[in-house]
Amino acid sequence: MATADQTRRPLVSAVMREGEQVKPLELFFDLVFVLAITQCTALMADQPTWEGLAKGLLVLALLWWTWCGYAWLTSVVDPDEGAVRIAIFAAMAALLVIALCVPRAFDDLALTFAVAYGAVRAAHIALFVIASREDRELRRSVNGLAVSTAMGVGLILFATAFDGATQGAIWAVALALDYGLPYFVGTEGWSLVPQHFAERHGLIMIIALGESIVAIGIGAGADITAGVVTAAVLGIVLVAMMWWAYFDVVALVAARRLASIESRRERNAMARDSYSYLHLPMVAGVVLLALGLKTTLAHVDDPLEIEIAVALLGGFSLYLLAHVAFRLRNVHSLNRRRLVVAALTIALIPLALEIASLATLAILTGIACALIAYEAIRYADARDRVRHELATSAAAPGQSG
Repeated sequence: MATADQTRRPLVSAVMREGEQVKPLELFFDLVFVLAITQCTALMADQPTWEGLAKGLLVLALLWWTWCGYAWLTSVVDPDEGAVRIAIFAAMAALLVIALCVPRAFDDLALTFAVAYGAVRAAHIALFVIASREDRELRRSVNGLAVSTAMGVGLILFATAFDGATQGAIWAVALALDYGLPYFVGTEGWSLVPQHFAERHGLIMIIALGESIVAIGIGAGADITAGVVTAAVLGIVLVAMMWWAYFDVVALVAARRLASIESRRERNAMARDSYSYLHLPMVAGVVLLALGLKTTLAHVDDPLEIEIAVALLGGFSLYLLAHVAFRLRNVHSLNRRRLVVAALTIALIPLALEIASLATLAILTGIACALIAYEAIRYADARDRVRHELATSAAAPGQSG
């Protein structure tokens, strides 16, 4: 007969994830992240200088790593069960405070931002500690993550005592600790559900692209002229081409590649590099482009300032370069077309300083459409085969990849 001690369960427990489907609570959590991304664009729009762009990207990198932590967490535990649901709600509240503070995260709300950030990261570590009770390898990895997280949060708190370049430098050190630890300490202790993990990142890409559409609406304002309508249409076409570049084939192939890796260590390394690391420049590119779209809609007849030109054209280029690196890491081949287009887009920056912003947007959209059309036509057979093979495999019963 089992004793009471043998049958007693912890008062606070986590239910391990079993299915691959993204849960509604994860999407609910991501809605708060939408606001945080929008606020990064607002921060840069309020300070359209090199310093403002740097601040926006620093905040975005901090927020991205925080979101990634929860993506890894909910690929281990079921967010809808046990104490995890309540903890996720609490983290959402703290993340909302972070989002509200973003425009003044380096000014008078720096301390509030840092405290809320510490709360979000602490909840993440606490949930991982609960989830790793019966997994020694996972617990060792969580312990290492807890140390780097404590140091990173401590540095962000410490940075509130400074301003200017010193404050930014301390933030950079904190980010280096957060991003560097998973690369140097190994990946064998972590665990994930491949299809869920890939789908979660795909959904956050949709959210980021959606933020660009929000930027179009904000930039248009109340004065809807023919130029504004034209810019809005060009903007949505450009965002659609960026969606196509990711979701038509790339996302499908990457998800299948991740699921095909049998070694836990190699799979985790692939997930870390392809998703946690390389999706950041994709999202950053979208956020920068959103800033450029917002400014273009507000001043369709004026040339872009150098900072905004870099944001618009450089953002699109960064997005493509991240795709090149993503493919290189996943299938070990170089997409030369996107590499060339990324370089061409950067070369257009001097021209963007001389012509109307609407013309710049038209040229950029034309380039994006030409790239996608070329890929769709040139590789039509391979694209069709890959999409149908992946769809058939995903639909096959009892097959998880």
